[in-house]
Amino acid sequence: MLLQVNGVICLDKPQGKTSFDCCAFIRRLLGTKKVGHAGTLDPMATGVLPILVGSATRALDLLPVQDKRYTATLRLGFVSDTQDIWGSVSATGCALPSLNMVEKALGNFRGDILQTPPMMSALKRGGVRLYDLARQGIEVEREPRPVTIYSLELLDYNQATGEAVIDCHCSKGTYIRTICADLGELLGCGGVMSALRRTMAAGFTLEDCVTMEQAEELFKSGQLEQYIKPVDSLFGCYGKVTVSTAQAVRFKNGGSLSLERIKSRVSDIVRVYSPAGEFLGLGKPENGELKVLKLF
Repeated sequence: MLLQVNGVICLDKPQGKTSFDCCAFIRRLLGTKKVGHAGTLDPMATGVLPILVGSATRALDLLPVQDKRYTATLRLGFVSDTQDIWGSVSATGCALPSLNMVEKALGNFRGDILQTPPMMSALKRGGVRLYDLARQGIEVEREPRPVTIYSLELLDYNQATGEAVIDCHCSKGTYIRTICADLGELLGCGGVMSALRRTMAAGFTLEDCVTMEQAEELFKSGQLEQYIKPVDSLFGCYGKVTVSTAQAVRFKNGGSLSLERIKSRVSDIVRVYSPAGEFLGLGKPENGELKVLKLF
């Protein structure tokens, strides 16, 4: 059974699966080729993975909400060559910090900070992924990059074991395991990430997600469509304008619309709809016209 889908399926990615694995699963389930994902999750991480299907894949380079949120578990008193427990881990033997020391140290990672990307990352150097170099035992210099940590809170801490749980709302490009390692270094005892769960991506949360098993069962029972988010849900932060029937035809054909003939005031990117409520695409005001930014 084939299901014609244009929209977003939010998966709660299980541990051990790559983001590519999840896309391949949806591709096989729906029998469609147009599948992509918003924001890669490492194989050992779990949580929110928005899968874009059909015309929604056109939105991949235009997603307005790029920040993400994570719950991470870390162990103080250890170091790792990958900054997490899935690498070569060793105990430092250092005294574990108090609750107050951990809370105070976290303050250094809030706001606009510079973060050096880890070697185990997908960034490229000379056309080669850093993680491929790392697997060859090669380490290269990485320039610190600006990232923003909107909030960083300590949810739990056990001084006896050095295990801590943090909640982090951050900008695109932030490495949570690097925050764990840098926190441990600042505290003088070392730190490694031991678990990571993404709780928000592309504006979607865990409440929007289904597991792979649930998606398969819903598909078999003909109920999966109820869990597919429409394409325009990716652009909820933009304003909305409804145009006339004639304007809708012109816009769908790639034509610009006169801003004077649009009833709503337009000053930024907007979602454009037909009188029947069909989402046509995104428009952008320019020189007195609403030009097509992307059609869906």
